[in-house]
Parts: sequence; C-alpha cells; structure tokens
Amino acid sequence: MSYQFVHLEAFSRKGDGKGCSTSFVINEARRDPGASVHVANPSPPVLVFGVGVDEVERLHDAAADAATTTPKGGKPRRIQRTQHTLMTVVASHPHTMDEVRGDPDKRREAEDWEKRTVAWLRSLYGDKLVSVVRHEDESHYHLHAYILPDDPAMRANALHPGQTAKAAVMAAGPADGEDVKALNKRGDQAYRAAMREWQDAYHETVAIPCGLTRLGPQRRRLTRAEWQAEQTQAKALKTTIERAREVKRKGETFVASTKEDAARIAAEVAAAKAEAARQLAAAKAATEAAKLAQDKAVQEQRKARSMMSRVRQEAARVQAAAARLQRLPGILRSAWDGFRKSAVEARIRRSLDSEMDGLRQQTVAAEDRATAAHDGRRKAEEQARDLRENLTEAGRQLAAARRELVFLRPPEPEPERTPGMSPPGLRRS
Repeated sequence: MSYQFVHLEAFSRKGDGKGCSTSFVINEARRDPGASVHVANPSPPVLVFGVGVDEVERLHDAAADAATTTPKGGKPRRIQRTQHTLMTVVASHPHTMDEVRGDPDKRREAEDWEKRTVAWLRSLYGDKLVSVVRHEDESHYHLHAYILPDDPAMRANALHPGQTAKAAVMAAGPADGEDVKALNKRGDQAYRAAMREWQDAYHETVAIPCGLTRLGPQRRRLTRAEWQAEQTQAKALKTTIERAREVKRKGETFVASTKEDAARIAAEVAAAKAEAARQLAAAKAATEAAKLAQDKAVQEQRKARSMMSRVRQEAARVQAAAARLQRLPGILRSAWDGFRKSAVEARIRRSLDSEMDGLRQQTVAAEDRATAAHDGRRKAEEQARDLRENLTEAGRQLAAARRELVFLRPPEPEPERTPGMSPPGLRRS
C-alpha cells in the first residue's frame, strides 16, 4: 500500500465488549505473552519519544486513581472505571519491515515519516503526549502513541476531535422542528467532519511530504490504472516537494552565506573606515604637532637671535666701560704724581691704591662677565647691571676722591702787598 494510515482511539480501565482495556493496550504494547498472541515472534518495542511503556502504565494508573469528577450540586467523587482515560494513536507506513531492513532508501523514507509523525503528534497534544514506541515484529513499520489527559477528571474523550464535535452538537440541543434522531444524525455528521479534518491535517503535514495518498483504492472504487496513476502523482508530488525543499534549503544557505559575506564585508569596510579615520586623525595630530613645533622653533630662533643681539650690545657696552675703567687708573695716577711729596699725599696714595686694586679687580670681573655674556641673555643682563652698579660706585668714589684732593690741596701763596695799600675788600676809615 502507498496511502496513509493513522487511527485514533480511547480506552477505559474496564474495557469494551471485546476486552480492550487500558491494561490490555499497555500489555500489548509491552509485548506481554498474554497480549501478543497475534505476533509470531514478539520483540520489545523501540522507544521513539518520551517514556517507556512501564512508565506510561504507572503514570496512567496513578492519575486515574486520583481523578475525580463533581456532579452538579454534588461532592467530588472518583471517576468510573468505564470512563475513557487513555488516548492512543496508531500510524503505519506502507513499507514492510523486510523492505526497510533490506533497502537503505526505504529505511530513510520510513525514518523521515516517523520524525514527521512524531512532530505532528507533539504539535497536537503537547505535553499530554507521553510516549511513542515503534514495533518491528509485525509486517509493517508502524508507531503507537500514548496520550494522557491532564484535566482532573482525566477525560480522554476531550482529546478526540470527532467525539468533541458530536458532544458540542448534542449539548446545544435540537434545532427548530428537529427531533432526537435528527439531532443525533447531525451530531454524527459533525463527528465525521471533525475526523476528516484530523485526517486531512495528517495528510498535509506528513503524508504529502512522504509521497502517500489520502485514501486507498478500494473505498473509492478506483480501477488499477486509476490507482497506479494516483500513486504516480503522489510520488511526483513528493519529488516536487523534496525538490522545493532542497531549493529552499539551498536558497536559505545561499542567503545565509550571502548575509555572512555581506556582514563580513561590511565589517571589513567598517574596520577599514575606522582605521582610515584613525590614521587621518593621527596624521592631523602629527601635522598640528609639527606646525606647533615649527612655530615654537621659529619663535625660539627669533628669541635666540634677539637675545644674541642684546648680548652683543651689552658686551660692547661692558667692553667700553671696561676700557674706560682701564684708562681711569692712569688718569688717577697722573693726578696723583703731583702730590707724592706730601705726607698727606702718601696717605691718599695708599687709599687710592686700595681703591685702584678694587677697580682693577672689578675690571677683570667685568671682562670675565663680558666673555660669559654669550651663555644667555639673562646672565648678560645681570652682569651688565652689576657692571653699571660698579661703575656708578666707582664714579661716586672718584668724585669723593676729587673732593678730598681739593680739600687737602695746600692754599696758594698770597701776593705781596705794597706798603700803604689796604688789603682787598677793606676801606680806609
């Protein structure tokens, strides 16, 4: 077969007329001897999702023992054993176990169908789906799913789309002019419509991507040629879907790689721009620093030239003053030679000799300072100032010496007077 098969059924602890209870279903899944007589060579189930069969039984029995229901106006009471407390789903793939074991391609197809079926069940039931197992000891590759209700009353029928739809119609009551039979018929129609939607959802989500048809040939009375044509169409649809999926994958991969390349290029461009900006900023800073250094050097050069000019001027003035000071002892010596015979002259000479020695020392110091004037403008100015003060002091001393010479110079002899003449400035009486 190459059409889908998926079946939904709920069970109670008491079981139906055929003895199919929750315990029997779990025992059959576990391959207990009393519940697996229909299998020639029973083997333990393979866990595909969730917990194992033993844990499913423990969870179910504990929840069922604690489940309660509250009638209108009554007190909570335990649920009846006839209430459905376990929902099961059976899904089978067209490939036989021999085909799956012997053909790697068919094994991949069966495994892909298995993953899609489990994903579809999880999307429908969420955390209520507690286990999915696979049996490999029967003719076809198939799965068993076990779903536990999570409401306090543990109503498994609430997870059955057909029963839920019919219950809603029956609860709403008959329409105008409708009897109970018509109401029940409308409920059955709602049941079948809901189950068709459930099957259609499985077909769209699982069967079409796996190349399975929605229905088999017998129920629709198809001829062999029509059935083979539908199978060919289903396979073509599967191939188309796979190609579309591959194209999408390649497109997504290309887009992702393109985005990565674009992001990498953008990052490189940004890094290059940042580096260029940094280099430009560094170049600007270096240029500004060079300009400042050049301006400072020019200012220092101008300052040095001005200082050297001033130093030369000060040196010239110091040299001129030193020359004058060097001539001063000779002048003083000439003035002094005329008074050597007097005792006063000796005292004055000693005093002047001492002063001249000081002047000579000052002259030598002035010459030394003039020689060192090139070492700096400030030192030259200080030396010039010191020389000017020394010259001033020497002038004061020279003036004092001259005054003292005038004071100590002997008076000139008075002219002889003629007898009978009165001294100048006197009148006769």
